[in-house]
Amino acid sequence: MARIPLSGVQHALRAGDYEAVIAGVGASLRSLTHRGRDLVVPFDADQVRPRHSGATLAPWPNRIVDGRYEFGGTVQQLALTEPARGHALHGLASWVEFLPVDKGASHVTLEAVVEAQKGYPWRVVVRTTFSLTSLGLTQSVTAVNESEDDAPWGTSAHPYLVAGVGAVDEWTLELPASKVLQVSGDRMIPTGLEEVTVDPDRFDFRVARPIGAAQIDNAFTGLTSDGDGMVVARLTGTDGRGVEMAWDGTCPWVQVYTSDGPEGDPLNRRAVALEPMTCAPDAFNAATYSYDTGLVVLEPGGSAGAQWRIGAIG
Repeated sequence: MARIPLSGVQHALRAGDYEAVIAGVGASLRSLTHRGRDLVVPFDADQVRPRHSGATLAPWPNRIVDGRYEFGGTVQQLALTEPARGHALHGLASWVEFLPVDKGASHVTLEAVVEAQKGYPWRVVVRTTFSLTSLGLTQSVTAVNESEDDAPWGTSAHPYLVAGVGAVDEWTLELPASKVLQVSGDRMIPTGLEEVTVDPDRFDFRVARPIGAAQIDNAFTGLTSDGDGMVVARLTGTDGRGVEMAWDGTCPWVQVYTSDGPEGDPLNRRAVALEPMTCAPDAFNAATYSYDTGLVVLEPGGSAGAQWRIGAIG
């Protein structure tokens, strides 16, 4: 029997000028290229996935503060998977092997079950399809609640996008978002929703401009759609080539992270993570906040979906 790589079973896709590899663990986008040019930071098949790179996030994206929330009148306590900050980070599916249920040359559909467990006592089936076309790679995620009670739900992806060579400082970002979620500097706890004009050099990219020295690890909302009902964010390098990500109204939030890290970290300011999210950070504690967090509640037997696309510029 062939040995399975550490990142899980590999699913290679190809369509026109695009190639992608999906790793089974976490239904992770391991690589995506256009005419041989990386659009995301790749990682090796036999490597433990770094920093949730490319992972499918479910049944919540981002953080649940202190791993604690109340739902349906019951207080739940999750394992603290971000120990340095004391939070539950990026859901329960990112280290689960997703199994293929359909496969072709340019698409694959994978499925996993989030079993009822301490802190999340609901069974949810998560199915995701990756499909390559001439427009790039589209990922869709669908959840079905197989429990007898309502379940809180959210999802996202975590690709580290690459516009070109060099540091992100030299890249241009276009992000049609009018509001930014401020967070505490140490533990990243949401503190309030502000207009991006509160700190335009750091947060206002409604008109495309260089990122420069801005350090961003914030969620944005107030998103503006184009004529096709899609929100489109673009990253371009100094040569005019780059990468764009597009999503529809099922994701009213997006996390932007300029991958800042300690000196010597190979990802330090070498990519921008764009994470379209169906809900805000800490959405399971929706009652705590004055704004709409976008929390989805799955009824028994109910389903919810979301999708996004990554494509090349130039």
